[in-house]
Amino acid sequence: MATIQSKDNKTIFFNYFKSLSQTPHRLRKRMLATWTPDQELNQVRLRSGADMKRKLKWYDLVALGVGGMLGVGVFVTTGPVARNHSGPSVFISYIIAGISALLSSLCYTEFSVQIPVAGGAFSYLRVTFGEFVGYFAGANILMEYVLSNAAVARSFTEYLCSAFGISDPNSWRVEVPGLLQGYNKLDFSAVALVLILTFCLCHSTKESSILNLIMTAFHIVFFGFIIIMGFCNGSVENLVKPTGLTPNGIRGVLDGAAIVYFSYIGYDSVSTLAEEIQNPLVTLPVGIIGSVFIVSGLYCLMALALCVMVPYNQIAEKASYSMAFQRIGWKWAGNIVGAGASLGIVASLLVAMLGQARYLCVIGRARLVPSWLSKVHPSTGTPLNATLFLGLCTASIALFTDLDIVIEIISIGTLLVFYLVANALIYRKYVLTSKNPPFPTLSFLFLITSCAIGFSISWKLEQQWWGLPLFGGIIMVVTAFFQYTVPCLRPPSEWSVPFMPWPAAVSIFLNVFLMTTLKMLSFQRFAIWGLLITLFYVLYGVHSTFEAEEMGMKMAVNEVPNPSIQLTKLEV
Repeated sequence: MATIQSKDNKTIFFNYFKSLSQTPHRLRKRMLATWTPDQELNQVRLRSGADMKRKLKWYDLVALGVGGMLGVGVFVTTGPVARNHSGPSVFISYIIAGISALLSSLCYTEFSVQIPVAGGAFSYLRVTFGEFVGYFAGANILMEYVLSNAAVARSFTEYLCSAFGISDPNSWRVEVPGLLQGYNKLDFSAVALVLILTFCLCHSTKESSILNLIMTAFHIVFFGFIIIMGFCNGSVENLVKPTGLTPNGIRGVLDGAAIVYFSYIGYDSVSTLAEEIQNPLVTLPVGIIGSVFIVSGLYCLMALALCVMVPYNQIAEKASYSMAFQRIGWKWAGNIVGAGASLGIVASLLVAMLGQARYLCVIGRARLVPSWLSKVHPSTGTPLNATLFLGLCTASIALFTDLDIVIEIISIGTLLVFYLVANALIYRKYVLTSKNPPFPTLSFLFLITSCAIGFSISWKLEQQWWGLPLFGGIIMVVTAFFQYTVPCLRPPSEWSVPFMPWPAAVSIFLNVFLMTTLKMLSFQRFAIWGLLITLFYVLYGVHSTFEAEEMGMKMAVNEVPNPSIQLTKLEV
């Protein structure tokens, strides 16, 4: 037996090294290989075994979108951004980030209506730009979800402490001497929360949605309490004291906008539920766009309420709202805020963990990760393996890692994916399935991105103000020229982004600009992550998908009774 096993291991290693020798050939075949929407909807989806169960309605989707975003944004980022970047104008940062998120959500909505599968941005980019771009975006989405969920789970501990009247947010964490700063405070409450939600999500999507609907309803009532009490007991003078509405100028407002973009992680998870909703053509636009509108309004009001209660330089970076009520003498209200925020964080964590598992499931269907992660449990209709795997990853990071270490790398990953989706929508509408050659569209996308980078560099250098009107003007002229010279031959679908290509072009510009406001350390960490996932693709993903497609082609040939029948190949 040992001899046979040894021979099997040698065979496996031999085959793997033989595959590695063919890497250049396989990269040429697979990196730009695309799937059609019909293949995504039918052929690829069958790889999960059982289908997901369509039980969700439009109000479930709106509640999931609202619940997914609310707990993250206000309770995690508002305090630090107001204190260190935007000052009392943090609500303007939310408006700017909200406009960018709304434009991105329009792009997501059109794609989700045309390709209603659980893969979200991964599937949209794979059918447009090919396998590698889809994989790179999907890996970044998973990184963004896992890190943000870990950060949110740790903030749950801080607000739970506040609910019990404990002022020190680290009092429920275990400090371990010898570990690096930022990784040395173990948070077992966060781990327990993540594991409990993981097991709930494994059981049923519909029951999880009902739980979220109840929590979100209470959460909105609770938001109303904070907004009303904040405005009634605050002072408008705090918006201009001690150093004006924008103490760090427009630069501080925009830096803050890039960070609070973290708050809008959540609406994209709604698109991953496309295989579990009834009437996706109507439900998806209402769920995605409706949730972004509702949350943007609540974010602005909550940010204003915080800044009228307490001068921005006295806002606590941890559990900001609880501490604000305690500062005005309402300790009991601070406890209520802590309890309500904890509830909101649970709702947002539930939705985000729901979305991340579906992303991984569809990436598994594509064979870019081990296929067992794509399996859907036949009785529960949930991606069981993906849910358990990512739940354990999230719990492990939540145990060690402080919020400050992950928050900016989350923002850069989110902005990059939204940037790619906006590019993909323009390319798909103006090139694919139409008679337009790709060169004009690719040139337009290149010019928009280059001008956005030039505008951002001029903004960074401060002295080069002439670059702002120059690059801004070029973007407007180029977009108008493209709109009138390149016809959009693609027939309108049931739902389509209006005034194209302007919304997608503005989304591209804003995402690039907001990315450049982040710190260099974020780009360094992101570069390391990008290198790791590219290495994984080269060593595993490309070989797995190449062999899966070769096997699929052979099976298809064997099933065709007439040899003259030609198989349809992937578009490259």
